[in-house]
Amino acid sequence: MIRVLVADDHPIVRGGIVALLESAPDVDVVGQATTGLEAVELAAALQPDLVLMDLRMPGLDGDAATARILAAQPGGRVIILTTYESDASILTAIEAGASGYLLKAAPQEEILAGIRSVARGEVALAPSIAAMLVNRVKAPTTPALSPRETEVLALVAAGNSNPAIGALLHVSEATVKTHLLHVFEKLGVSDRTRAVTRAMELGLL
Repeated sequence: MIRVLVADDHPIVRGGIVALLESAPDVDVVGQATTGLEAVELAAALQPDLVLMDLRMPGLDGDAATARILAAQPGGRVIILTTYESDASILTAIEAGASGYLLKAAPQEEILAGIRSVARGEVALAPSIAAMLVNRVKAPTTPALSPRETEVLALVAAGNSNPAIGALLHVSEATVKTHLLHVFEKLGVSDRTRAVTRAMELGLL
């Protein structure tokens, strides 16, 4: 039996996932978590074979929860099961150590097949995700930031907050956030600190 912990904050969605898993003769749902922190705590207490983790969780995101779970249990396995498939989301999850990245809209058999693959020690990626990663490898080009995006990121690197950057550039805080979101997407990151370090690695700052 594959012992699975399901982590999803939406009761109806979580119930559907649990029902699907319980319909499989070789899967046993040993626990359910409604927050990222609860997932970390239950994973430590229950020691499941794998955790099926939503990416967007209250308090502690799925990628951060994944990193904590795997830091505490190096032999553990986590599959991200989400509706999000942006480059940044995928790369963040993989960097956190996830062994799989599946989409909730996938056919039920694809989800079950992914769980079985990861339980065997393999990697499970939704076809669209696998294609996206292959394309990134085939075309490893350095992302191009616009002059304003570079300016905003340089001000972030200097320790300025979004409101401070807005005041310095005479734009709204919302505009600053938009520029940063574009930067995150281009660099394949999900936070300000990683954006700055990644830009430095690529010679953009």
